[in-house]
Amino acid sequence: MIWENLATARQQHPELVEKHFMATASRLGSEKFAALHEAYCRAGVLLYVPKNVIIEKPFLIQHSVSGRHTAVFPHTLVVAEENSRVLVMESFRSLDEEPAFACSVNDLVAARGASLDYLALQLWSEQSLSLQLGATSVHQDASSKVFHVNMGGSYARVETHSQLLGSGARSEMLALTTAHDRQQFDQRTLQDHKAPHTWSDLLFKNTLNHRSKTIFKGLIKVEHGARQTDAYQKNRNLLLNPEAEADSMPGLEIENDDVKCTHGATTGQIDRDELFYMQARGITPALAKYLIGLGFCEEVLERFGHAEINDGIRSVIERKFDRSRHIQLSKSDAESIDETDVRSLQGTK
Repeated sequence: MIWENLATARQQHPELVEKHFMATASRLGSEKFAALHEAYCRAGVLLYVPKNVIIEKPFLIQHSVSGRHTAVFPHTLVVAEENSRVLVMESFRSLDEEPAFACSVNDLVAARGASLDYLALQLWSEQSLSLQLGATSVHQDASSKVFHVNMGGSYARVETHSQLLGSGARSEMLALTTAHDRQQFDQRTLQDHKAPHTWSDLLFKNTLNHRSKTIFKGLIKVEHGARQTDAYQKNRNLLLNPEAEADSMPGLEIENDDVKCTHGATTGQIDRDELFYMQARGITPALAKYLIGLGFCEEVLERFGHAEINDGIRSVIERKFDRSRHIQLSKSDAESIDETDVRSLQGTK
């Protein structure tokens, strides 16, 4: 197994890095930022898992930034060889609240029969500009699960490109985004089926408060010859404030018959009956929104399937919702959650 920083890997394993480093061309609109990353990338990691190696515990990669107007270009390259299995967790954090620029790229390769799970937890400061460009290559009978949790940044763009290159390949693309204040999150996805008998499923959920905004533009592409493709795409948006905005543009491009593809998007506010139900049991409207928003995220966490890691993600989401209650941009935000309610929710005294 190889577990090295990118600079060392370029010296000791040049053929491996050259073969997979940014081997998938950017196709989702951020080509100039991909070129910028390639030109300035100095930091990153290489993880190479050999054939038939199963690693039970996750690898953790941490990136941090501090200082005003700092720019970082982290890169992660993961190659899971035939019949291997690995879970990679990557976190992006600001050590202060200063504005910064981050342009990160990951290359994930699942060879024949491999299983590769990847989690990206984005916690840059809310003054930062963030771009995350990801490419996943899934070969015959392999499976990948890519999960993005988006919390930070004043503007954050995430591009997720999954290629299904061999029969029996399976790809899951998951995301949870919690937006508040005037944050903007831009999500672009491509499920590219290049081989027959492949399966992909996308589930992106966004909760929006105050005057935040999300954009989702996703495409399922079934290429010529990729018969019996089975592909799904779903984007759901929950508006916690009438001033929030969610734009969704799911799409299909099918060049082959004998396929099954579905796509859809929903956007709505909290159901009044749900609020009434909770208020009738003594729960304040603000706390009811808090609880419904947390519950809205559970479907994605269940799909990710790693219980211990999910507990940590829930804590991050809870802290983001807790911060949201202190931001008051309109009369609808004037009600705050009582501190006693929050402590009881978190199980503390």
